[in-house]
Amino acid sequence: MPNGSRRRVVVTGMGAVTPIGLSADAYWDAMMRSESGAATITNFDTTNFRTKFACQLPEAFDPHDHLEPKEAKRMDSFSHYAVAVADQALDDAGLDPDDMPREAKDRTAVIFGSGIGGMQTFHEQTGNYIEGGPRHLSPFFIPMLIPDIAPGHLSMRYDFRGPNYCIVSACATGNNNIGDAFMLIQRGQADRALCGGAEACVSELGVSGFSAMRALSTRNDDPAGASRPFDAGRDGFVMGDGGGALILESLESARERGADVYAEIVGLGMSADAHHVTAPDPDGDGAALAMNNILRDADIEAEDVDYLNMHGTSTQLGDLAETKAVKRVFGDHAYEMNVSSTKSMTGHLLGAAGAIEAIAAIKAIEHDAVPPTINFEEDDPECDLNYTFNEPQERTVDVALSNSFGFGGHNTSVGFRRFTG
Repeated sequence: MPNGSRRRVVVTGMGAVTPIGLSADAYWDAMMRSESGAATITNFDTTNFRTKFACQLPEAFDPHDHLEPKEAKRMDSFSHYAVAVADQALDDAGLDPDDMPREAKDRTAVIFGSGIGGMQTFHEQTGNYIEGGPRHLSPFFIPMLIPDIAPGHLSMRYDFRGPNYCIVSACATGNNNIGDAFMLIQRGQADRALCGGAEACVSELGVSGFSAMRALSTRNDDPAGASRPFDAGRDGFVMGDGGGALILESLESARERGADVYAEIVGLGMSADAHHVTAPDPDGDGAALAMNNILRDADIEAEDVDYLNMHGTSTQLGDLAETKAVKRVFGDHAYEMNVSSTKSMTGHLLGAAGAIEAIAAIKAIEHDAVPPTINFEEDDPECDLNYTFNEPQERTVDVALSNSFGFGGHNTSVGFRRFTG
């Protein structure tokens, strides 16, 4: 379908619970202060763990601010986060589900993902099974575990009856769910969508599993300085918990109700590495293909891009491959635009990463400022872009992209542009 015949799609609401802030505004303000959310793990004993730290949510997060105790007990933490960010995003967009007519609810999609789902529930229920056999399993075990239960809960909570599903693509999940919501509205399958991702994997199994892969940083003496994308001393990523949500609407829908618009979502690029289960293509071929695809889909030139929120996990291979891809796609302009990895502050939220990083890209447009890549100390000669090291930078941001890549070779990039009516 040619760009000219597609419906325009805008962002009218945002919600976030992150290790550095429990709302979209608090999250942005913390990034502008170059804060790290990494600290020693407190919710389980790490005595025998190689990595003893992560980016956990602040203690101030309380699911009972959004859910009755009985409801909360029947949900895994990733669903708690999904409800919290959805409530925030709807409120931010000025949408009260109780006041929406049935026809509007029938045209509202919920496309919301998790890369792994209820890992803590799996751990707890496995322990129950080992101790007492099948009769000791909770009847809510499976409904709490499956990744698609989060959009199910959201649909039931708000009585939204449009398309409702979850895309699981590892650490590309957040972007893929935003991208599908965007395409559904473009094609007229829905008029608005609640979309994003949530993850709760800072747990015994989560940390043990990624540690066994040697994927995590082991800077146990300096958690706050451990996530250091593009720095020569980077030694792995830092796990994080949380979630992010966007309200997307057709421009017609937003205008009809007089909604404030943060930005226009203008494109989606996707590709596969077809290379390795966990390692990126070393030349960044798949990542480059995804970025070229978004430029084509959004009908923008490489030189139009002011800011790119990079996947940038703080691994040796991943950061280098993405840097190579950016140089290939953007040429000389790769050195003119700003890039950064906000995972240096939040850690890696896996299936929720794309959601909160899309918010960072939108906020960059809103505030004409680029969030930093913190913890830089030592040059890596092969990583030589303008990574916005250590401090935020003011600059005009009219177009911002956000990359997310996942195990299995899933590559995604979403694009946002300043809304001009």
